[in-house]
Amino acid sequence: MVNTRSQTKMADNADLLALLAEMKKSMEKGQEEMKDRMEKGQEGMKEEMRKGQEGMKEEMRKGQEAMKNQIQSHVESIIGEIKVHVNSCIEKIEEDVQSVKR
Repeated sequence: MVNTRSQTKMADNADLLALLAEMKKSMEKGQEEMKDRMEKGQEGMKEEMRKGQEGMKEEMRKGQEAMKNQIQSHVESIIGEIKVHVNSCIEKIEEDVQSVKR
């Protein structure tokens, strides 16, 4: 059987359509893979951010604890100084009372 020019052209067009369909399928697959990689990357970034936030919270907690300890030490030091001053005042008053009694 002899192919006519139109039959040859139709066969060529069919081949081109098949090639286009294959290219479309390949592109869709590539897009899907790219989308999956992007989603995984975003999940990884979210996890890194979460870890970073947890680390920052822990550092803040440690800093607050250190500040609390410093304040407590300072207050205890001042209280000690006040006790010494009060005791010396009491001793002076007791001495004054003793001297008046004599």
